[in-house]
Parts: sequence; C-alpha cells; structure tokens
Amino acid sequence: MPSVEQPAHVSARTRVRAELTREIVETARRQLAVGGAAGLSLRAVARELGMVSSAVYRYVPSRDDLLTRLIIEAYDALGAAAEAAEVGVPRDDLLGRFRAITRAVRGWAVAHPHEYALVYGSPVPGYRAPEDTIGPATRVPALLIAVLADAVAAGWTERTPAVSVPKAVRRAIAPVRGSFPPQVTDDLLVRGLMAWTYLFGAVSFEVFGHRHNVVDDGAAFFDHEMARIATMLGLLT
Repeated sequence: MPSVEQPAHVSARTRVRAELTREIVETARRQLAVGGAAGLSLRAVARELGMVSSAVYRYVPSRDDLLTRLIIEAYDALGAAAEAAEVGVPRDDLLGRFRAITRAVRGWAVAHPHEYALVYGSPVPGYRAPEDTIGPATRVPALLIAVLADAVAAGWTERTPAVSVPKAVRRAIAPVRGSFPPQVTDDLLVRGLMAWTYLFGAVSFEVFGHRHNVVDDGAAFFDHEMARIATMLGLLT
C-alpha cells in the first residue's frame, strides 16, 4: 500500500513536541549537577524554561517519568561509549577488548559524573526504576559476558585454577545463570560477577571522591586494578 502522508501541521506539531521534550530533558540534566537526582523538580525545570508547570506536564507526565528518561539516556550513553571502544579491537584480542571496555566506562564516568551518579549513586527516595531501564543497563555487562564466553571458547580461562563453588553461592547466582552460555562454569561466572562489581566499584570510588588524596594518577591505578582483574579471569598471565 502507498504510504499516507501526514498533513504538514501534524508533522510540525510532532517536531515541536519532540524539541520541547528534548529541552525539558536537557534542562533536567543540567539540574542534576545542582541538586542531584533527589532534588529534581518539574516545577524547577518549568521555571528555567520560562514555562508554567502545567505546560511541562503535557510533555513529561511526572518527575518519575523524567528520571526514567534521564536514566535510560545515561545507560545508553555509557553503553554506546563502551561498545564503540570494544568494537575497534580485534575479536581474538580478549585482553584488549576487556581493557577497552573498562577504560571506556571510566572515561565516560569521569566526563559525566552527574549522569553516572544518577545510575550508580544513591537510590532516589520514592523512585522505582521500571523495566524500560533494564535493557540499557545491561549493555556494558553484555560486552563483558561476550568477552568471557570467547575466553572460554579459546581456552584462556583454563589458565586460572577453578575453585569449588558452594551450593549457597550457586543458589545465589541462579537468577543470572541463564544469561551465560553453559560452558561458562559457576566458578567463572562468580569471577565474572566479581569483575563487574569491582569495575563499577573502582569507578564509583574515583568519581565520588573516595580516592582523593589517596591515588594521584587515577588512570594508571585503574589500569593496574583492571589488569589484576583480567588475571583473575584468565585473560592475563
């Protein structure tokens, strides 16, 4: 069937709505730097834009909806940065891919501390993230899982002696077991979860200032940390 063109006034209205919604989101992002996620207010956004509050609610129905938009965009921006860095490394260079991912995560977080704090900082009181945020949030973990799976296929993980995983721990990791290929053993899965936790823990310590006057060269120290984690995963000997 031939496509039906929309009237010019309809497409213009759609463009205006999209532009205004984008302005609202950008204004809210700037406000994160001032009051943090907990202090985000649609009324404050409206004042900065010179709009009445009721007008803003036509484009963003609630503060929670605005937070969700910001969270999804932050996760997507972080994921895109990691993916762009990792895709440029040869597929058989597993250590290089791991380093590219971890460095990209740190680089993005240092450059966007307020957006990083939105997704990895303190929970916002009264806000519960909807399922829409799950996909964007898994972009970086998916890259790490792919490296781990390729390491298993290449026999790299056999460099590190396996450790018996207690039944209680196997039960604990059951929710994510299905996300990993069968060849990824429980022990390797545990190491992968430790690496994921350590990566974001290290980045959070730096971004939130916990290493101030402790570590002078954050990049060098981070690379050394990640090398130790790569050794634990069998990517480096």
